[in-house]
Amino acid sequence: MKRSELIKQIRTKQSFLCVGLDPDLAKIPKHLLELEDPVFEFNKGIIDATKDFAVAYKPNLAFYECLGIQGWKSFQKTIEYIPKDCLVIADAKRGDIGNTSLYYAKTFFETYNCDALTIAPYMGSDSVKPFLNHENKWAVVLAMTSNQGAKDFQFIESKKTPLFESVVRKCIEWGTSEQIMFVVGATRSSDIAKIRALAPNHFFLVPGVGAQGGSLDEVVKYGMNSDCGLLVNSSRGIIYADTTEDFKVGAKKEASKIQSAMDMHLRRLS
Repeated sequence: MKRSELIKQIRTKQSFLCVGLDPDLAKIPKHLLELEDPVFEFNKGIIDATKDFAVAYKPNLAFYECLGIQGWKSFQKTIEYIPKDCLVIADAKRGDIGNTSLYYAKTFFETYNCDALTIAPYMGSDSVKPFLNHENKWAVVLAMTSNQGAKDFQFIESKKTPLFESVVRKCIEWGTSEQIMFVVGATRSSDIAKIRALAPNHFFLVPGVGAQGGSLDEVVKYGMNSDCGLLVNSSRGIIYADTTEDFKVGAKKEASKIQSAMDMHLRRLS
C-alpha cells in the first residue's frame, strides 16, 4: 500500500486505528472452539465488527506459529479476509542478515502479500535494507517499545544519546517515509516528541494505548504530524472487550469509541 493510499483511508474513515489480531485459544469465546478453524472464525468476527473503524490490522505471528501448519493456514485466511483498503501489518519482528532477511521479505511481502512487517534492527543495516526492495511495502522498525524491558537496551546512552534515537537516525538514512515506519510505544509520551523531531514525516505504529496504560491524547500531542503520521494499535482492549457469544458487539463498541476519539483529533488537524 502506498503512503498516499494509507493517508486517504485515514481521512475517509476519520481514524488511525490499527486492530491487533492476537487470537489466544484460552481467551476466545468458547463456542468457537467447536468449529474447524476457531482462530479464523474469531478473527473474521473481529474484522467484520471493526472494519468501518480501522485502517490497519496487525496479526501477531506468535499466536499463529504456535499452532503449527494450522496456524499458518489461519494466518493466510485472515490476511486474505482483511478488506483491501486496510493496511496489513505482519507483526513478526524478524531481524536477521543477508539471504535470511531476503527470504523473510519474500515470505511476508510476496507469499502472503502483507503490506508491512515489523523488523528488529539490532543487527544493523543487514536487518533492515533487504526489506526496502519491495515496492509499496513497509519495514516497521522497532525504535522505542512500550514494554518494561525496553529500558534494558533502548535507553542506554552513548555520547548522551539513547540507543533508540540512534536507531531512528540511522534508519532514515536507509529508507524514506514511503518505506519505513517506526514502532513507538505510547507509554513514554515525552520520548515520542524526540522521535517525531528526528523523523517528522514517518508514520509511527504505536502500541501501548489502553491495556498497557498509554494515553491517546498524549500520543497525539507529541506524535501527530500534518498527515496524521500515526497508527495506534489496540489488541486486547478491542478483541477481548467481550468474550461471550456476543463478542462482535463488544469489539464493535470499543472500536467505535476509539475511532470517535480519533475523529476529534483529526478534526483539529484539518
